[in-house]
Amino acid sequence: VCIHRVRSCSSIHFIKPKHACVFDKSALQFSRHQRLFRASAASRGQIVQFKLSDIGEGITEVTMKEWYVKEGDSVSQFDSICEVQSDKASVTITSRYDGIIRKLHYSLDEIAYVGKPLVDIEIDASKGVASEEDIVETPPMSHEEHTHQEIKGHKTLATPAVRRLAMENNIKLSEVVGTGKDNRILKEDILNYLAKQTGAILPPSPKAEIVPPLPKPDTVPPAPKDRAHKIPVPVSRPVVFSGKDRTEPVTGFHKAMVKTMSAALKIPHFGYCDEIDLTQLVQLREELKPLAQTRGVKLSFMPFFIKAASLGLLQYPILNASLDESCQNVTYKASHNIGVAMDTEQGLIVPNVKNVQVCSVFEIALELNRLQSLGSAGQLGTNDLSGGTFTLSNIGTVGGTYAKPVILPPEVAIGALGKIQVLPRFNGKGEVFKAQIMNVSWSADHRIIDGATMARFSNLWKSYLENPASMLLDLK
Repeated sequence: VCIHRVRSCSSIHFIKPKHACVFDKSALQFSRHQRLFRASAASRGQIVQFKLSDIGEGITEVTMKEWYVKEGDSVSQFDSICEVQSDKASVTITSRYDGIIRKLHYSLDEIAYVGKPLVDIEIDASKGVASEEDIVETPPMSHEEHTHQEIKGHKTLATPAVRRLAMENNIKLSEVVGTGKDNRILKEDILNYLAKQTGAILPPSPKAEIVPPLPKPDTVPPAPKDRAHKIPVPVSRPVVFSGKDRTEPVTGFHKAMVKTMSAALKIPHFGYCDEIDLTQLVQLREELKPLAQTRGVKLSFMPFFIKAASLGLLQYPILNASLDESCQNVTYKASHNIGVAMDTEQGLIVPNVKNVQVCSVFEIALELNRLQSLGSAGQLGTNDLSGGTFTLSNIGTVGGTYAKPVILPPEVAIGALGKIQVLPRFNGKGEVFKAQIMNVSWSADHRIIDGATMARFSNLWKSYLENPASMLLDLK
């Protein structure tokens, strides 16, 4: 009878046969616990250490900025796990596995290293382990804003505002057809999709309204109000007097600046300065601003500066080149990826507009608007910040007139643009007139660029800006 009862509990392997007739309640209870423990252990999946893969650009460490998951959360492939900050850009890391988060290896603001585990994920052992291509470059966003960012490897392009609108209306972005550049999903696409589902009639987009351009002024438009006499406003930051010295590690963009500038100052710099009369360009921009606004683009002077520089680089390709470390080979870059220095809360960053040589002034303005928006939000990707071949720095936005810009290796030239000032000048008849004057300061690598080449390029760039209509002859 004892043997029959022990067999009925399916645990006879825990009780030796010679003791089978000496049935004990505690032994049976222990046997049942052992059986349940083994069953639960078998149901657990395989623990995988999800490692930080190589981000590229020689980056070996990043700072942990935000976790989108916590221990015990379930994740699927392409779900955001965390946001990290390298010395070049912010990167969102997404999961390569379906499973459960078992351990976070770093706290916020800690340094994570390439090749070291980020999280431990428990996955179904029957599904095996996927390859660890775990770095996915996407604009950082909060956990609530991340909805269907990538579907089976297909990246869905949309701004955080559009993602939030889709989430609020319970719409999957994978089901919406994007009409923007590179199939980017716009707000209008979400509204149109919602209208088809509900049968609602949407009002026309305000972008369809045509605003007539301003009449051409007979005289040169006046300068911005009190630009020359604008009083600097102190930055509103709380001032704390602790009476003690404070030591902080150099991280993020500041660390990148230390590395880049240390390498840059090994280059023998050659300086060249000139002034540009932008009177005609100021008038042309005032005429084109309303047209650009109807297309949803803010038109500044920078797109004209960038396009004129690209036209000049076609004539002087040595300025769009790079020199190897041994100074034995010069590589002439086919693309004009012109960088624009930006002053942000994270520090100085230099994103670049790709392939300017095949872009119109409007397309350059559109890309600049995108880069400035992402830069202000600290969401620029590695692709936006790498690959530059030539740089322009607009110190005039801060108030400077002259500068001594430092070359960004491996580039060989950079220009600093001063503020636009209303100054008296003489025309061909000796008459005094009011002119819009801007100063430019160039720096070039004197190992491969001589002063005459830099001066000729500057003169060509100057002629395009002083007579903007002349750019029409060379635009492609």
